[in-house]
Amino acid sequence: MDLIDATWRKSTRSGSSGGDCVEVADNLSGIVGVRDSKDPDGPALVFGPASWRAFVTEVARRS
Repeated sequence: MDLIDATWRKSTRSGSSGGDCVEVADNLSGIVGVRDSKDPDGPALVFGPASWRAFVTEVARRS
């Protein structure tokens, strides 16, 4: 999967001090990328938009 054109953004729950954060790229057609902000050149997970929405909805419900 080519994520070269991904525009990454940190989670809105991330603090300004860095730490354990995830970055999300949702600007690509048909996929959502997720990676560790501490390792931007490392692996990324890829989800379909519906799966990503379901995950975010469930996390928000449990918060």
